[in-house]
Amino acid sequence: MHVFVTGPTGSIGSAVVTELIASGHRVSGLARSDASADALAAAGAEVRRGTLDDRDLLRAAADAADGTIHLAFDHAKAFGGDFRTAAAEERSAVEAFGEALAGSGRPLVVAVGTGGIAPEGIVATERDGHEIGPAEVGANSPAARLATAELALSFASRGIRSSIVRLPPTAHGEGDPAFIAELVGIARRTGASGYLGDGSNRWPAVHRLDAAHLFRLALERAPAGTTLHAVAEEGVPFRSVAEVIGRHLGVPVSPVAAEDADRHFDWLGGLVGLDIPVSGALTRDALGWQPVRPGLLDDLEQGHYFRSSVAPG
Repeated sequence: MHVFVTGPTGSIGSAVVTELIASGHRVSGLARSDASADALAAAGAEVRRGTLDDRDLLRAAADAADGTIHLAFDHAKAFGGDFRTAAAEERSAVEAFGEALAGSGRPLVVAVGTGGIAPEGIVATERDGHEIGPAEVGANSPAARLATAELALSFASRGIRSSIVRLPPTAHGEGDPAFIAELVGIARRTGASGYLGDGSNRWPAVHRLDAAHLFRLALERAPAGTTLHAVAEEGVPFRSVAEVIGRHLGVPVSPVAAEDADRHFDWLGGLVGLDIPVSGALTRDALGWQPVRPGLLDDLEQGHYFRSSVAPG
């Protein structure tokens, strides 16, 4: 199968490209920079130079492929204060894929996060998070991305084998530059590995290589309109994460007062205290997906997150 992939050189995207090629698929990927193009070529993929806001290019690339996996999202723009624009670009890209693939029966797999799909403290399942109304389109919040995912699911009625894969914030593994890497960096800078309250709040997690395997399974055989959860661990206590980080860095592990969360955790201040467990049981039943890589705490124990010459404090 010829597969077009957006976001093919990110932490998840690069793993997906490797997974697809190793399974015999031909891959073309969207590259907006020379560095991305070089990385794609080195991985054995074909290069499509362009950006996520080029709808004509996206339509042509999807039309030329047997299947499409959409992973791209401008996190730098989103976390830099312009989430609305980043979300609008993503929605425009998904609309372009819908135009290109309508009536084809070909697969479209769209990535989205697990955040916001259920109230805090409730173990969210694949059945949750679908009550997203038109008002969320263009919203300056994660709900806008959930609305785009629902748009992708609606393409099932237009003759597209569309599915969504929801990823937890802690998609970990060597090469991960995101949440866990940021927590390690914060502990280095502040000289303390912190948590809020008693640290019993839970975060779901998945190894990036297990997630990549699920994206391939979704591409190959997920029925139209399927919601999948790339969740290997339902909920890892945040304090347990902080304790491993503190031990590896040789810094104290201590609670952070709620009023000091933003100062200590910076842009993660509003997230670290969330209790957001998520189940992936329905996904395992539907596709036979079985995560086999190390869990979050075991992955942290391997040490790759701590390879730095920068001293804590």
